[in-house]
Amino acid sequence: MRTLRTLRTLSTLKRYDRQIILPELGIDGQHKLLNARILVIGAGGLGCPLLLYLAAAGIGHIGIVDNDLVDETNLHRQVLYHMADIGKYKVNVAVAKLQLLNPDVQFTPYPFRLTAKNAEELIGQYDLVIDGSDNFPTRYLVNDTCVALNKTLVFGSIFQFEGQVSVFNFNAGPDYRSIYPEPPLPDEVPNCGESGVIGTLPGIIGSIMANEAIKVICDFGEVLSGQLLVFNALNNETQRFNFGEANNSSNPLKNTDQDNTKEINMQDLEQWKNDQLNYQLVDLREPYEYEEYNIGGINIPLYNLNDHLDKLSNTQRIVCCCSSGKRSKIAMHLLKDRFDGPIFSLILPEK
Repeated sequence: MRTLRTLRTLSTLKRYDRQIILPELGIDGQHKLLNARILVIGAGGLGCPLLLYLAAAGIGHIGIVDNDLVDETNLHRQVLYHMADIGKYKVNVAVAKLQLLNPDVQFTPYPFRLTAKNAEELIGQYDLVIDGSDNFPTRYLVNDTCVALNKTLVFGSIFQFEGQVSVFNFNAGPDYRSIYPEPPLPDEVPNCGESGVIGTLPGIIGSIMANEAIKVICDFGEVLSGQLLVFNALNNETQRFNFGEANNSSNPLKNTDQDNTKEINMQDLEQWKNDQLNYQLVDLREPYEYEEYNIGGINIPLYNLNDHLDKLSNTQRIVCCCSSGKRSKIAMHLLKDRFDGPIFSLILPEK
């Protein structure tokens, strides 16, 4: 049986004074934080800022899963680490530094990968899970385990100048597969090592993830359940997209698209041309990307899509395309309930 922790000293009260005086949080909210158990998957770019803010807020117990060692290429964005930490396990370095920030918090480092063999046991020990991982197998494993165990999942991802945040499986709400039903193929997956990422982006997205976790624990504010927040660091645009209704399915593998959505490849598109089938191609990349290279169609950046729905056909097939498939899949799910015709997602071929 878990022992409840309380605010026992004046020094503890002083530490959290500025958030306790918020009427939405108060003493009751601070007690909820002190008694919360959060598991953070990934101590990298997203994990560093969100761990700092969770520890500072007074989360009672934080578990950290990451098998990576600190590398010099991490240092421009992973702000918990210094040059002297290179070659050390991230989880061990993170715990040592976070304990200096807030000795009230209990930390458990897990210097190994989350796998199908250990996911259920690990996640089952915590109230809330935060996924800051950087690979699709881990994201699907975390999501499906949280659904099976009925755990709320705070999710974030970053790529180049784009960040995404959502809260999955909150009060039986939609989960990660509601947006991305199946993992992409290995050759379709970009990563920061190949494509890069601006160092400030994980700080912005990680902070939003920590904020969502605090709201979930303390039960105040509007939680990003059934909504995907997308932030563009190039122009500071922030969009929120609704993507699903409450999902009570006990099997996450059963969550599939409606019949009017499907992924296609360039061979499919060429066959449509040969068969003289009508379709509308919508390139969802930024204008500079479209000007550099495109295969035709109209250019409507994902962040502006809601403002230009009148440009889309309700009588033709709509093909959403982008370079990695991420933006086109988001658009496909956003449009499927607004248009009668079929919606398709296409990954652009390399130049």
